[in-house]
Amino acid sequence: MFSKKIKPFLYLGIFYLIISLLLRIVFFFHPITTADFGFFEIIKVIAGGIINDILVFTIASSFLALYFLFLSDSKYNKPYGYIIFGLMLLLFFYILLIPNNIFKQYGGSVTDIALSFVGLKAFLFGLMLFLPAYRKKIRSVLYFVTLFIYVLVIVFNAVSEYFFYNEFGLRYNFIAVDYLIYTNEVIGNIIESYPVIPLFSAILIISIAITWYIYKKTKSELEELPDIKQKFLLLGTFVLMVALSILIIPSMMKIKSQNVFAEEIQANGLPKFYWAFTHNELDYFQFYSTIDQKKAEDLFLSQYPQPTLKRNIISDQPELKKNVVLISIESLSADFMTHYGNTQNITPFLDSLADRSLMFTNLYATGNRTVRGLEALTLCIPPTAGESIIKREISNKNKFTTGSVFKSKGYDVKYLYGGYSYFDNMKDFFGGNGYDIIDRNNFTPQEITFANVWGVADEDMAKKAIQVMNAEARSGKPFFNHWMTVSNHRPFTYPDGRIDIPGNAKSREGGVKYTDYAIRKFFEMAKKQDWYKNTVFVIAADHCASSAGDTELPMDKYRIPAMIFSEGFIQPQKFNKLMSQIDIMPTLFGLLNFNYQSKFLGQDALKENFQPKAYIATYQDLGFVKDDRLTIISPVRNVKQYTLQQNKSSLAPEFNIYYTEVLLKDKQRDQNLVEQTVSAFQSTSYWLKTNQLNLSH
Repeated sequence: MFSKKIKPFLYLGIFYLIISLLLRIVFFFHPITTADFGFFEIIKVIAGGIINDILVFTIASSFLALYFLFLSDSKYNKPYGYIIFGLMLLLFFYILLIPNNIFKQYGGSVTDIALSFVGLKAFLFGLMLFLPAYRKKIRSVLYFVTLFIYVLVIVFNAVSEYFFYNEFGLRYNFIAVDYLIYTNEVIGNIIESYPVIPLFSAILIISIAITWYIYKKTKSELEELPDIKQKFLLLGTFVLMVALSILIIPSMMKIKSQNVFAEEIQANGLPKFYWAFTHNELDYFQFYSTIDQKKAEDLFLSQYPQPTLKRNIISDQPELKKNVVLISIESLSADFMTHYGNTQNITPFLDSLADRSLMFTNLYATGNRTVRGLEALTLCIPPTAGESIIKREISNKNKFTTGSVFKSKGYDVKYLYGGYSYFDNMKDFFGGNGYDIIDRNNFTPQEITFANVWGVADEDMAKKAIQVMNAEARSGKPFFNHWMTVSNHRPFTYPDGRIDIPGNAKSREGGVKYTDYAIRKFFEMAKKQDWYKNTVFVIAADHCASSAGDTELPMDKYRIPAMIFSEGFIQPQKFNKLMSQIDIMPTLFGLLNFNYQSKFLGQDALKENFQPKAYIATYQDLGFVKDDRLTIISPVRNVKQYTLQQNKSSLAPEFNIYYTEVLLKDKQRDQNLVEQTVSAFQSTSYWLKTNQLNLSH
């Protein structure tokens, strides 16, 4: 009996294991997987992956187990059938008619979901109750639909994981959770990036074919339904297996490898998605190494001439109230520029501008998401565990920001974004910190020559930016405008005829080159305005195009271009010292001779007391770069340290972005650097938690 009744589980489970195995094989040979694998490592990854898949499927098959548990003919006998049907109808009308029922108290779409579910159950139960002659046929149809849903989810998830890995070189993480929240942008991006109709048609055809095969092989199990004793035996066994799976999966997720790709390929995406969904903000003090809080703060603050969190920045020169335009460029890796060895000539304008600017040649982004880059440029603090502060709606307002410094000097302060600024919680963050916002809602149809799901084309935003700045200049006040570009983002579509790569090519190179073109057009228009010669332009990428690499934090995947340009004011030079994205705006304020009380944790890189260092991070791995070493702290209280050996290159050392990261044994670590790493991230986390980085604290 037992072996017969688990046939549907076995067929579905084997299908899931086959799909998962094929997906892993694809990942092994994917171009984004740059690591090498030995034979035994491949066997280990596949074996570990199969164990992960079995555990996940055991939990996922809970719904199928419940379906079989409630299969019964006796419940339709008088009077039980009518009583059950009556209760279902009462529950349906309770949800539908009672104003303040328990489901409505949860808000959102909970009521609609509950109403649909109960209504469908009542309808199907009624069919089975009042049409006993068709009961077996109805049950067979419902069984087929149940199998189809399982098969469809398995296939669809595999396709989703492939495209996610194709983009990021990772299994599901916080980004995948964001994709569920911002469904309009994500669905639009998919439609514009991929052949949706053939893709979904193939998914549907494969799912129907596999479902039909499993249905034909297992439908006989519906002929003889198990009795109560058999059901409890099956249920008890299943509950035990699910409980074991729930206990083992967290341990499997803790298995780490020096080869990050091996770790990701071995993993199952669904537990990683669940973990990301439930860990939007990681409590540093629960998951990371700590030292005495006072010691941490003292050590971190010792880098400043005035070793306190609130520091008076005093210049010996008069303040310069120049306009400032900060352009943060979407996904602009350093290696897209000719300066860093690219031979495709896809950033001709930015390369030429860099030669006329103060160019920061050795600068690193703090993270691999737009919100991380915006956080670094706005708050000027190291990254913290979990989601960016921008996404933390409860605690992201009234912060000490670059905008607040400009406002204190009488500036107009604006954030410009070609998309809808509700995306990634930008509107909530920038609006909650005193910025006026110009986004897609501010465009008339006539002002939009081209748009995709992410927003209007960058050249349209450039024209709008000129309009906004002209209006600000007429007011007589200086202005600070932060413009976030959007065009260098999948699907990489843009107007035809602008560059030598067609707008429908949907290539990353096209997206980069079009963004470069749009910025050139912006400067051409700006140069004609009266305010141009009194304006400083700061240009920096938000993050790199990809974060996948052989280690947790591959150095080349965080290296970004950055420069400050102002004709007749900023002397062209190359600043080659190591620095962080969080140092850019404090450096700008130094160039403007601003006097202000600072809570920025970045430094003015042009001062004699500047200490070269960088912070790089994912949502859980926090890295500190200093003295040719990369120290990484991660959950649960793990510490790693790598020596950084620059690879051989024909490029000048300041433009060679590639390093070999050599893992050190515990005894080889520089413990002083470990303490500096812990002190930086612990102090930042503590100050955020206690609101000490707020404007009014």
